[in-house]
Amino acid sequence: MFAKGIDFHTQSLKDWVLVYMLTGSVVLLNLFPIILPPKANSFSMDSAVYLAILFSYGLNFALQVLFMFSIIELFRNHRMYVRRHLFNFSMYCLMISGAYYSFLLFNGGIGQINVHYLFPYLASLLIYFSINVILIFLFFFFYGKVFKGAFELGILKEACIGYSVTLLLSMVLAILLSEEKYFGLFLFTILITILSFIFKKFLQLYQLVSDSANKDHLTGLYNHGFFKETLKEQFSDCKMLKQPLTLAFLDLDDFKKYNDRNGHLQGDRLLTFFGKLLQQAVEGTNFTAARYGGEEFAILMPNTTKEDAYAFLNRLRKEVNDTYFEGVEHIPYRCLSFSCGIAEMEKDMYESEELIHRADQALYYAKAQGKNNVQLYDKHNMCLDEIKFKQDLEALEQQVKFFLSKDVYTYRHSKRVFKYAVEFGSCLDELTDHERQTLILGALIHDIGKIEVPRDILNKRGKLEKHEWEIIKKHVTWGREIVAAEKRFDDLLPLVELHHERYDGKGYPYGLKGEEIPKLARILCIIDSFDAMTTERPYQRTKTFEEAVEEIDRCAGTQFDPVYAAKFIAFVRKHYLPLAEMEQLN
Repeated sequence: MFAKGIDFHTQSLKDWVLVYMLTGSVVLLNLFPIILPPKANSFSMDSAVYLAILFSYGLNFALQVLFMFSIIELFRNHRMYVRRHLFNFSMYCLMISGAYYSFLLFNGGIGQINVHYLFPYLASLLIYFSINVILIFLFFFFYGKVFKGAFELGILKEACIGYSVTLLLSMVLAILLSEEKYFGLFLFTILITILSFIFKKFLQLYQLVSDSANKDHLTGLYNHGFFKETLKEQFSDCKMLKQPLTLAFLDLDDFKKYNDRNGHLQGDRLLTFFGKLLQQAVEGTNFTAARYGGEEFAILMPNTTKEDAYAFLNRLRKEVNDTYFEGVEHIPYRCLSFSCGIAEMEKDMYESEELIHRADQALYYAKAQGKNNVQLYDKHNMCLDEIKFKQDLEALEQQVKFFLSKDVYTYRHSKRVFKYAVEFGSCLDELTDHERQTLILGALIHDIGKIEVPRDILNKRGKLEKHEWEIIKKHVTWGREIVAAEKRFDDLLPLVELHHERYDGKGYPYGLKGEEIPKLARILCIIDSFDAMTTERPYQRTKTFEEAVEEIDRCAGTQFDPVYAAKFIAFVRKHYLPLAEMEQLN
C-alpha cells in the first residue's frame, strides 16, 4: 500500500494518519528515554522508529516524520536556541539519508523485512552511528568545547550496545508495521514507555543502594572509599585535559579534648553538625566533600586553582569560627575551628596518592602553625627534619643490606647511586631541601624490588632471555609495593617505580613521557644509568667515564631529560673526569 517513493503532495489520508501516529510515537519516546545506571546515561528509541520507517516505507516518509517532530519540538522546547534545533534537524536528516542510501547500496529491499537483508541492515546502522558521532564531534570541536567522553572505551561500548538494541527494535517495529500497522505501532510505543518507567525505577533503586554504600552514616558526606575512587577519576581526567585539580584536608581542632570533656555521643553530634556545614558549603559547586576518617575531612575541587581553594576555605574557616556549637567554649580556641592543608595537582604528578600526601603534609604544617588556619602546600616549608632524615636513612640502609646475601652487585650499585645523588643533588640549586633529601633516599632504595627477582636471573652471565628481561622489569612494581608498606616513605614511590621511564616515552612500566615523569625520577634515571654503564655488569660491557658521558649526551632528549643530562655531564666532568685521568696516568 505504501510505495517506495511516497510523494509529500499526493499522500492519502491513511498515509497522513500513519505519519501523525509515527510522529506521536517519536514525541512519546523522547519524553520517556531509557535511563541506565550507574551514571544515568540515557538514550531515546526514536532512532529505532526512523530506521523502521526507512526499512518499511523509504526515505521520504522518514523525513516527513522527522520534520513533523522537529516542528513540535521547536514549540515544546522553546527555551533551546533555534540554532540547536536546526543542528539537530540537520544531523538527523544526514543520519537518516546516509542509512537509507547505504541500505540500498548493499541491495536492501524497502518494505521487505527479510533475513537475507541482514548485512544491509547492519551497514545502514553503522553509517547512521558513524554520522552521528562525527557530527557531534565537529559540533564540540568548532564550538571549542571538550569532547573526550565519546572516545573513551567505556562510552563507546555503551554506545555500541545502545545502537545494536536500536537496530533490533527497529526490525521488530518494521515487522509489526508490516503485519499490524497501527496496533503494532501502539504496542511498540507502549512497550518502550513501560520499559522507560521500569529502568527509571531500577536506577532509583540502584542510586539508593549506591548512596548507602558510598555515604558516611554519621555525617551524610561521602565516605573514604568513594572519595578515593572519585579522586582517581578526577585526577586522571584533569591531567588529560590539563585542568587544575585541588585537594583540601580539614581536621577539627582539639576534637579529642572536646570528646573527653563532653563524651563520645556529643562528639558524634559535633561531627554530624560539621558534616552539614560542609554540605552547605559545597552545595551548588562541583566540589566533593567527604569524611576521610575520624575528625578528618576532605574536599576535592576540580577546575579550581589552589589560590581559589584557599579563598574558599579561609572564608569557610571564618564562618565556622562564628558558628556556635554546644561545648566548644571549653576547648582552647573557645570556638569551633579546623586546620586545613591544600595541595594542587602538578604536571609531573603521576598518581593521585601524591596529591593526597602533599595535602596531608600541608595539613600537618597548618596544625604545627597553631591550628585554626589554612596552609597551601609549599615544598620550601615541608622539608624533612634532619633527625627524621637520618632515621629514615638508617631504616632504608637496613633494607638494602638484604642484598648482601643475595646480590652484592645490586647492593654496591645502590650505594654508588646513593653517593652520586648526594653529590649531584648538592649541585642543583633549584632543588629544595625536601627534594634533595627525597632524591638521596630514593637513590638508596630505588632497586629494592630486585629482592623479588630470582638469584639465577640477577647473576646470569650473558644476555637475558625475553622472559627473564620481563621479570627484571617487574622489579619497579615490586619495589613500589615494598616501599608503600610504610606511609612515611610515600614520597619515594615515584623514584622507585619510575626511574626506568624514558623522556621519549619508551620506558617502563607506564611509558610516561617528558614532564609526565616526576622531576626527581628523571634525575635518578640519569644517575642510575651512568653507574650502570661505568661498572661491571654480567650482561654489558663496562664503559669509561668519558664514554658514559658521551652516551648520556647522545641520549639527551630521548632517554634522558636534556636539561638535567647537561647538568649531570657538567658535574661528572668537574668532579670525576679529572680523577679518572689521573688514575690512567698512574
